[in-house]
Amino acid sequence: MTTPWDDWNHILKIDPDKELPEGVTYGDLCATGTDAIEVGGTMGITEENMGAVIEACAEHDVALYQEPSNPEVVLEDDALDGYLIPTVFNAGSPFWITEAHKEWVRLEGELDWERTTTEAYIVMNPEADVAELTEANCDLDADDVGAYATVAEHMFGQEIIYVEYSGTLGDEAVVEAAAEATDESTLFYGGGIHDYDSAYTMAQYADVVVVGDLAHDEGIEAVRDTVDAANDA
Repeated sequence: MTTPWDDWNHILKIDPDKELPEGVTYGDLCATGTDAIEVGGTMGITEENMGAVIEACAEHDVALYQEPSNPEVVLEDDALDGYLIPTVFNAGSPFWITEAHKEWVRLEGELDWERTTTEAYIVMNPEADVAELTEANCDLDADDVGAYATVAEHMFGQEIIYVEYSGTLGDEAVVEAAAEATDESTLFYGGGIHDYDSAYTMAQYADVVVVGDLAHDEGIEAVRDTVDAANDA
Protein backbone atom coordinates (compact mmCIF):
# COMPACT_ATOMS: atom_id res chain seq x y z
CA MET A 1 0.00 0.00 0.00
CA THR A 2 1.36 3.40 -0.94
CA THR A 3 0.90 6.46 1.23
CA PRO A 4 1.30 10.17 0.48
CA TRP A 5 4.43 10.40 2.68
CA ASP A 6 6.17 7.71 0.65
CA ASP A 7 7.12 10.51 -1.73
CA TRP A 8 7.82 13.22 0.83
CA ASN A 9 11.23 14.53 1.88
CA HIS A 10 10.21 17.61 3.85
CA ILE A 11 7.36 18.75 6.11
CA LEU A 12 6.85 22.26 7.38
CA LYS A 13 5.12 22.22 10.74
CA ILE A 14 3.30 25.45 11.61
CA ASP A 15 2.43 26.17 15.25
CA PRO A 16 -0.80 28.21 15.48
CA ASP A 17 0.32 29.62 18.84
CA LYS A 18 3.44 31.23 17.36
CA GLU A 19 3.81 34.37 15.27
CA LEU A 20 5.38 34.52 11.83
CA PRO A 21 8.33 36.83 11.10
CA GLU A 22 7.41 40.31 9.95
CA GLY A 23 6.35 40.36 6.31
CA VAL A 24 5.99 36.56 6.04
CA THR A 25 2.60 35.07 5.16
CA TYR A 26 1.29 31.53 5.32
CA GLY A 27 1.15 31.63 1.54
CA ASP A 28 4.88 32.35 1.45
CA LEU A 29 5.53 29.29 3.61
CA CYS A 30 3.34 27.09 1.43
CA ALA A 31 5.41 28.16 -1.58
CA THR A 32 8.79 27.13 -0.13
CA GLY A 33 8.72 23.78 -1.93
CA THR A 34 7.88 21.74 1.16
CA ASP A 35 5.98 18.54 0.46
CA ALA A 36 3.38 19.11 3.17
CA ILE A 37 2.17 21.55 5.77
CA GLU A 38 1.39 20.08 9.19
CA VAL A 39 -0.57 22.37 11.51
CA GLY A 40 -0.05 21.59 15.17
CA GLY A 41 1.62 22.42 18.46
CA THR A 42 1.74 21.40 22.10
CA MET A 43 0.74 24.46 24.12
CA GLY A 44 -1.76 27.26 23.53
CA ILE A 45 -3.66 25.45 20.78
CA THR A 46 -7.33 26.30 20.25
CA GLU A 47 -9.94 25.61 17.60
CA GLU A 48 -9.74 29.27 16.63
CA ASN A 49 -6.01 29.53 16.01
CA MET A 50 -5.91 26.09 14.36
CA GLY A 51 -8.76 27.09 12.08
CA ALA A 52 -7.14 30.39 11.11
CA VAL A 53 -3.91 28.70 9.97
CA ILE A 54 -5.71 25.91 8.12
CA GLU A 55 -7.90 28.44 6.32
CA ALA A 56 -4.88 30.50 5.28
CA CYS A 57 -2.94 27.47 3.99
CA ALA A 58 -5.93 25.84 2.28
CA GLU A 59 -5.77 28.40 -0.52
CA HIS A 60 -2.44 26.99 -1.72
CA ASP A 61 -1.47 23.86 -3.64
CA VAL A 62 0.35 21.90 -0.96
CA ALA A 63 -0.67 18.85 1.07
CA LEU A 64 -2.30 20.03 4.30
CA TYR A 65 -2.59 17.97 7.49
CA GLN A 66 -3.67 18.69 11.03
CA GLU A 67 -1.69 17.29 13.94
CA PRO A 68 -3.99 17.90 16.91
CA SER A 69 -2.53 17.90 20.42
CA ASN A 70 -5.87 16.87 21.91
CA PRO A 71 -9.33 15.88 20.66
CA GLU A 72 -10.87 19.26 21.51
CA VAL A 73 -8.99 21.05 18.73
CA VAL A 74 -9.72 18.61 15.90
CA LEU A 75 -11.37 20.43 13.01
CA GLU A 76 -13.57 18.79 10.40
CA ASP A 77 -12.50 20.61 7.28
CA ASP A 78 -12.60 19.35 3.70
CA ALA A 79 -9.50 21.44 2.98
CA LEU A 80 -7.45 19.02 5.06
CA ASP A 81 -5.84 16.04 3.36
CA GLY A 82 -5.88 14.23 6.67
CA TYR A 83 -5.07 14.00 10.35
CA LEU A 84 -1.74 12.85 11.78
CA ILE A 85 -2.35 11.79 15.37
CA PRO A 86 0.63 11.40 17.73
CA THR A 87 0.88 8.41 20.03
CA VAL A 88 3.94 8.78 22.25
CA PHE A 89 5.54 5.36 22.63
CA ASN A 90 7.88 6.45 25.43
CA ALA A 91 5.30 8.49 27.32
CA GLY A 92 5.30 8.09 31.08
CA SER A 93 1.55 8.57 31.15
CA PRO A 94 -0.67 6.10 29.28
CA PHE A 95 -2.98 9.01 28.47
CA TRP A 96 -0.66 9.97 25.61
CA ILE A 97 -0.33 6.42 24.29
CA THR A 98 -3.99 5.40 23.96
CA GLU A 99 -6.17 7.18 26.53
CA ALA A 100 -6.51 10.49 24.68
CA HIS A 101 -7.34 8.57 21.52
CA LYS A 102 -9.97 6.49 23.32
CA GLU A 103 -11.59 9.67 24.64
CA TRP A 104 -11.65 11.15 21.15
CA VAL A 105 -13.51 8.10 19.83
CA ARG A 106 -15.81 7.95 22.86
CA LEU A 107 -16.81 11.59 22.55
CA GLU A 108 -16.95 11.86 18.77
CA GLY A 109 -18.05 8.38 17.73
CA GLU A 110 -17.05 7.27 14.24
CA LEU A 111 -14.03 9.22 13.02
CA ASP A 112 -12.88 9.93 9.49
CA TRP A 113 -10.67 6.83 9.50
CA GLU A 114 -9.87 7.13 5.80
CA ARG A 115 -8.00 10.37 6.54
CA THR A 116 -6.61 9.50 9.99
CA THR A 117 -3.13 8.09 10.58
CA THR A 118 -1.21 7.74 13.83
CA GLU A 119 2.43 8.76 14.23
CA ALA A 120 4.52 6.66 16.62
CA TYR A 121 6.43 9.38 18.42
CA ILE A 122 9.69 8.71 20.24
CA VAL A 123 10.33 11.91 22.19
CA MET A 124 14.01 12.55 22.99
CA ASN A 125 14.44 16.09 24.38
CA PRO A 126 13.48 16.11 28.09
CA GLU A 127 13.24 19.91 28.10
CA ALA A 128 10.69 20.09 25.29
CA ASP A 129 7.06 20.92 26.05
CA VAL A 130 5.95 17.63 24.55
CA ALA A 131 8.29 15.66 26.82
CA GLU A 132 7.06 17.45 29.93
CA LEU A 133 3.42 17.14 28.93
CA THR A 134 3.65 13.42 28.23
CA GLU A 135 6.14 12.66 31.02
CA ALA A 136 8.30 11.00 28.38
CA ASN A 137 11.26 8.86 29.36
CA CYS A 138 13.95 10.48 27.24
CA ASP A 139 16.85 8.60 28.84
CA LEU A 140 17.18 6.34 25.80
CA ASP A 141 20.19 5.28 23.79
CA ALA A 142 20.34 4.30 20.13
CA ASP A 143 19.51 0.66 20.87
CA ASP A 144 16.43 1.70 22.85
CA VAL A 145 15.18 3.92 20.04
CA GLY A 146 15.83 1.24 17.46
CA ALA A 147 13.85 -1.23 19.57
CA TYR A 148 10.97 1.23 19.91
CA ALA A 149 10.98 1.70 16.12
CA THR A 150 10.88 -2.06 15.60
CA VAL A 151 8.00 -2.46 18.05
CA ALA A 152 6.11 0.43 16.44
CA GLU A 153 6.41 -1.06 12.96
CA HIS A 154 6.21 -4.80 13.50
CA MET A 155 4.01 -5.11 16.59
CA PHE A 156 1.76 -2.08 16.21
CA GLY A 157 1.77 -1.64 12.43
CA GLN A 158 2.61 2.07 12.51
CA GLU A 159 3.04 3.64 9.08
CA ILE A 160 4.93 6.63 10.52
CA ILE A 161 7.67 6.57 13.16
CA TYR A 162 8.67 10.02 14.39
CA VAL A 163 11.93 10.64 16.24
CA GLU A 164 11.30 13.99 17.91
CA TYR A 165 14.05 16.12 19.45
CA SER A 166 11.86 19.25 19.50
CA GLY A 167 14.02 22.32 20.16
CA THR A 168 17.45 20.74 19.72
CA LEU A 169 19.36 18.88 17.02
CA GLY A 170 19.37 15.17 17.73
CA ASP A 171 22.00 12.47 17.91
CA GLU A 172 22.79 11.12 14.44
CA ALA A 173 23.43 7.65 15.86
CA VAL A 174 19.93 7.56 17.36
CA VAL A 175 18.26 8.57 14.11
CA GLU A 176 20.40 6.09 12.18
CA ALA A 177 19.36 3.31 14.58
CA ALA A 178 15.70 4.12 14.00
CA ALA A 179 16.28 4.10 10.24
CA GLU A 180 18.02 0.72 10.37
CA ALA A 181 15.18 -0.72 12.46
CA THR A 182 12.44 0.20 10.00
CA ASP A 183 11.57 -1.69 6.83
CA GLU A 184 8.23 -0.41 5.57
CA SER A 185 7.41 2.45 7.95
CA THR A 186 8.29 6.02 7.00
CA LEU A 187 10.75 7.63 9.41
CA PHE A 188 10.13 11.27 10.29
CA TYR A 189 12.76 13.31 12.11
CA GLY A 190 12.09 16.64 13.82
CA GLY A 191 14.15 18.89 16.06
CA GLY A 192 16.78 21.59 15.70
CA ILE A 193 16.80 21.79 11.91
CA HIS A 194 18.14 25.31 11.41
CA ASP A 195 19.98 25.39 8.07
CA TYR A 196 20.95 23.41 4.97
CA ASP A 197 23.64 21.38 6.73
CA SER A 198 21.51 20.24 9.66
CA ALA A 199 18.66 19.29 7.34
CA TYR A 200 21.03 17.40 5.03
CA THR A 201 22.60 15.54 7.96
CA MET A 202 19.30 14.20 9.28
CA ALA A 203 17.84 13.58 5.83
CA GLN A 204 20.61 11.04 5.24
CA TYR A 205 18.87 8.81 7.80
CA ALA A 206 15.26 9.95 8.01
CA ASP A 207 12.86 9.60 5.10
CA VAL A 208 11.28 12.94 5.96
CA VAL A 209 12.68 15.90 7.90
CA VAL A 210 10.23 18.09 9.78
CA VAL A 211 11.01 21.79 10.15
CA GLY A 212 9.04 23.87 12.62
CA ASP A 213 10.57 26.67 14.70
CA LEU A 214 12.72 27.84 11.79
CA ALA A 215 9.68 29.16 9.95
CA HIS A 216 8.64 31.22 12.95
CA ASP A 217 12.14 32.39 13.86
CA GLU A 218 13.88 32.95 10.52
CA GLY A 219 11.38 32.91 7.66
CA ILE A 220 11.25 31.95 4.02
CA GLU A 221 14.83 31.61 2.77
CA ALA A 222 15.90 29.54 5.75
CA VAL A 223 13.01 27.13 5.17
CA ARG A 224 13.81 26.91 1.45
CA ASP A 225 17.40 25.94 2.31
CA THR A 226 16.14 23.00 4.35
CA VAL A 227 13.82 21.93 1.52
CA ASP A 228 16.80 21.91 -0.84
CA ALA A 229 18.83 19.86 1.64
CA ALA A 230 16.09 17.30 2.15
CA ASN A 231 15.77 16.86 -1.60
CA ASP A 232 19.54 16.66 -2.11
CA ALA A 233 20.22 14.01 0.56
